[in-house]
Amino acid sequence: MDISSRITELAAPAAQAAGLVVEAVDVTAAGKRSRVFVTVDLPETETGSADLDRIAEAARLIGAALDEADVPSTPYVLEVSTPGTDRPLTERRHFLRARTRLVELRLDEGTVTGRLRDLDGDAVVIDVEGEERRLELGQIRSGRIVVELKRLGEE
Repeated sequence: MDISSRITELAAPAAQAAGLVVEAVDVTAAGKRSRVFVTVDLPETETGSADLDRIAEAARLIGAALDEADVPSTPYVLEVSTPGTDRPLTERRHFLRARTRLVELRLDEGTVTGRLRDLDGDAVVIDVEGEERRLELGQIRSGRIVVELKRLGEE
């Protein structure tokens, strides 16, 4: 088992105890130490963003789990963060997490921008200028969240 997989195995229950899930683990050399970068996110059933308290709690619990298992066995720096709004939407769970957000989806026949309302099976339900459209995940070549300065429901 490689080091990233072992860290993921240890970090997942710790993140879950903080109400988060491990999205990715990246381990790189940083001088005499290793840099362990763990990306966490809210579970796919939740919308919104992970708050700093949950991220800090996950970092504390992940660090304790790694130290207890002595993984990695050399000095390391642990960084825990969220994927951010620039994460591409590539998997079903990414689309679930993006519900209520304005998204831009690239299809074979062009680009669609609208508010992601829900997922129904393997289709996204998107509101495009007041018209509901259903797009199968297989039709979507790439997707991204459009950063809004004013969110839905805010005045």
